[in-house]
Amino acid sequence: MVSVQIFGQTLRALVEESELEVAVASPMAVKHLIEAHPKQLGPLLPYIKSREALITINKKIGSEDSVVRDGDMVKLSFQSRTSYEGNRDIPT
Repeated sequence: MVSVQIFGQTLRALVEESELEVAVASPMAVKHLIEAHPKQLGPLLPYIKSREALITINKKIGSEDSVVRDGDMVKLSFQSRTSYEGNRDIPT
């Protein structure tokens, strides 16, 4: 099981729970974990792909391609792409 915690009103509004456990049969990327559980986590996928969700795995910053394993803790936090000055971030 992987523990998934969701932070921020934007992301929490998309899913029913702020903390849940999901089963994993083998190590997989975060995006595949979300795709494998569409009913519980599917609405979060656009935010993951657009990098508007900060991903941490076991207290280390990760990405949609980071691998999770049984026993890991994944935290997803909403992060706006708008800077403090109101400008959009420029992708690099």
